[in-house]
Amino acid sequence: MTPDLPPQAAHIEILLVEDSEPDVLLTQEAFEGARVPNRVHVVRDGVEALHFLRRQGDHEGAPRPDVILMDINMPRKNGLEVLGEIKADPDLATIPVVMLTTSQSDDDVRGSYARHASGYVVKPVGFENFLQAIRAFEEFWMTFVRFPPRA
Repeated sequence: MTPDLPPQAAHIEILLVEDSEPDVLLTQEAFEGARVPNRVHVVRDGVEALHFLRRQGDHEGAPRPDVILMDINMPRKNGLEVLGEIKADPDLATIPVVMLTTSQSDDDVRGSYARHASGYVVKPVGFENFLQAIRAFEEFWMTFVRFPPRA
């Protein structure tokens, strides 16, 4: 039996913070077939992520994301630094952030949860495994989770 869609599911705004083009393409492809309508916005590094979230520069009209998927190892500002800034900002702190990374480092896992990440997912190797991980994310986060209301 399929659960009813949560009230906000008219469409979900997803911010993908990822510098790897193959991972961006795989993630976008995985969300194209999602049961819940969504829009995936992509930024390539931590500095651009903060500009998007704060609606600065080229991102002046950016929507507030319902959830953020963020890599750790990125240029200019890494994911842990960005996560710390998001969770320290009262206007952004309620946005769930799921770390989606190749890092299996215990320090990165601890550091993510210490900065209040909502989850930590190690990117699986191979297209089918990666697709399955994104679909599992979709099933939980986009079907069962209720996000904070958009301002």
